[in-house]
Amino acid sequence: MADHRARPGRRPGTAATGRTPRAPEDRVSTTEAPRYAPEWLELREGADAAARAAELIEPLRRRLADPARPIGQAIVIRDLGCGSGSMGRWLAPRLDGPQHWVLHDHDPDLLDLAAERMPTTAADGSLVTVETVRGDVTGLTAENLAGTSLVTASALLDLFTREEVDALAAACARAGCPALLALSVMGRVELEPADPLDAEITAAFNAHQRREDHGRRLLGPDAVTAACEAFDQLDTTVRVHSSPWQLDGERRALTAEWLRGWTGAAVEQRPDLAARAEEYLRRRLESCEAGELRAVVHHSDLLALPRQAGGTTGGASS
Repeated sequence: MADHRARPGRRPGTAATGRTPRAPEDRVSTTEAPRYAPEWLELREGADAAARAAELIEPLRRRLADPARPIGQAIVIRDLGCGSGSMGRWLAPRLDGPQHWVLHDHDPDLLDLAAERMPTTAADGSLVTVETVRGDVTGLTAENLAGTSLVTASALLDLFTREEVDALAAACARAGCPALLALSVMGRVELEPADPLDAEITAAFNAHQRREDHGRRLLGPDAVTAACEAFDQLDTTVRVHSSPWQLDGERRALTAEWLRGWTGAAVEQRPDLAARAEEYLRRRLESCEAGELRAVVHHSDLLALPRQAGGTTGGASS
């Protein structure tokens, strides 16, 4: 998710991901990839896990259950922009059979953390192994994905450009490799109680997510639509399922951090909002602390299943 924070020690701009300014994590380009703060990743992991579309797991399991795979051979899963490894911790125990995870990220500290915290057993007790790769994930080709059973990513797709999404879809399709791309922002936020400034902050935040960043025009809330279009053109079946964050009094710390980043990104995009946004944030944080604020931050999960030999997609339908 694209969301830098207007706070000391964090690059101002995005809201839902809390990246620090250290050497690039849009976890994308080798030139400017802002880094996720491990504390933020830990804070959001519970909300991420609750939001992820479990409905997409069964069609994925059917696709990965290849009777032609030799007994004991591991499926290979590449986790792009893995951060601290929350996708692996959520997904590996939901899949059967031996698994080998290849974790990709720019941040060596996060890669170490993700590898250390990776589950060691699958749903059926099979072994899960892991390796790490540091570097750019936007240039993966079908050749890079040879032998890969699944490409997955979380809170990453909206940080891509249209060209990068097209390239990822093409690489997966040519390699015959499914993709599970989770928690992409959709540009919709529902807040209770409502505030007159909600719509203006939302619009400014969304514009920030679509900004040009070092010559790259980010997709932001348009990422899922762009990915669907890209995969649809490549004989790939696509399923999209809602995966909203539900923020309330039970997640006050996360809600407060999200609010700071969300409004910070809006102000970065529209500095004229600064004075009103400061007062808005004060009101919202007070409501959050009192346990009165409810927020639904809309995301979507996407499962793309390239057609297999014989014209099947492993039982999925669009």
